Amino acid sequence: MIAACKRGRVDMILTKSLSRFARNTVDCLNIVRRLKASGIGVIFEKENINTLTQSSEFLITLFSGFAQAESESLSQNVIWGMLKSAESGNVTFHYKQLLGYRRGPDGGPEIVPEGAETIRYIYRRYLEGASLGDIKKELEAGGVPTAEALEGWSYQVIRNILTNEKYYGDAVLLKTHTLDLISKKVVKNNGDWPMVHVEKNHEGIVSKWVFLRVRAEMARRTSKRKVMQRHGRTEQGKYFGKYALTELLVCGECGTPYKRCTWARNGRKRIVWRCVSRLEFGTKYCHNSPTLDEDRLHRAILGALNEYGAARGEAAASALELAEMAQGGTGDGDEAALRRRLEELTAEQTELVDKVLEDMDNVELNARMKAVAEEKQGLLEQMAALRQEAERQALQASRRQKMEAWLAQQPDVLTEYNDGVTRRLVERIAVADAGTIRVKLKDVDMEIEQKMC
Repeated sequence: MIAACKRGRVDMILTKSLSRFARNTVDCLNIVRRLKASGIGVIFEKENINTLTQSSEFLITLFSGFAQAESESLSQNVIWGMLKSAESGNVTFHYKQLLGYRRGPDGGPEIVPEGAETIRYIYRRYLEGASLGDIKKELEAGGVPTAEALEGWSYQVIRNILTNEKYYGDAVLLKTHTLDLISKKVVKNNGDWPMVHVEKNHEGIVSKWVFLRVRAEMARRTSKRKVMQRHGRTEQGKYFGKYALTELLVCGECGTPYKRCTWARNGRKRIVWRCVSRLEFGTKYCHNSPTLDEDRLHRAILGALNEYGAARGEAAASALELAEMAQGGTGDGDEAALRRRLEELTAEQTELVDKVLEDMDNVELNARMKAVAEEKQGLLEQMAALRQEAERQALQASRRQKMEAWLAQQPDVLTEYNDGVTRRLVERIAVADAGTIRVKLKDVDMEIEQKMC
């Protein structure tokens, strides 16, 4: 309509009331002034206002202010309803954007087998070391559709899948909120509203421990710092998923990662791995780091993994012991004691509030009130630390058990080097010298020193 007014197609606008025209005083006045400057008037039937008259702007300001206040009141009522709904644990599913779920006969979420398989594939490939770009290419090459039946995937869609807690059966409500009524901008909830975590709300597609492992791996990748802080040509400040050793192989002298290089001489190519510091600055900072032939390096890693395979019975027993400790809940008794003390302090705090309200100037009561509040805060922090430690132990136990289950399906002796196996088993490889590497294995307290041949 405003565009038609600009083109001179409208002489007068007739509207029922100001609240139908605009609920924002500033916007209403701006539009009315623009139209008035073009000689176009607006008549509001309910308020009996014609914007072409001299007293119209004062009346518009007055009535549009009432309309804005009414809108703000309605907005607060909506916000209150949303908060109460969240506190009650009412979870809303947007099935059109949620791959792997559909509305079931009972009205709740139901797993779609085809979509669930795609979700598990994304989680599995990410934990195997694939980057978001690798996963995107694989899904598109396989013609796998998104939640909206599109064959084109984006990095953000894959990241959202990897960070959505609904895929392991929980739900977090009120992650975002509207900043204000005027701008209607939706922003991330950073504590402005209380978020609600609903546990075991529905059947998950992946386990909680797989989700936590993905979250930990995502944090590790995003926290990678640049190899060189001097803005060199060979800086590496992001995750590379093409070669496993790019993430794992480091110089034993300076701690800088190694980089895969191709040497060409007389028409023959040779693949080697070199310390990034040596590549960039020569011997200025790293004096003795060797250049390693890829074939020899792969054979040494294979030898270390086979040595681990021969001794993994002991590692399996350690994993079983850790799992039993995690399942036994070694901190349950401590948390129960803390919870009992917290209940006692809450009851005492309730009594103190009544007494303080009767005698606001009582120094002893106020001091005790402060002490109780501080002790409660300390107890809450201790309980949070206990839960975090229990979660860490359970996650570690789960990882070891899954690792052993995976190893049980592998041959006793590996005959060929494989990047996937290396990513799965190895945490770090340090180059000691030209003939020796030290292989640190994941989830077990074991480091194997291996000679290169």
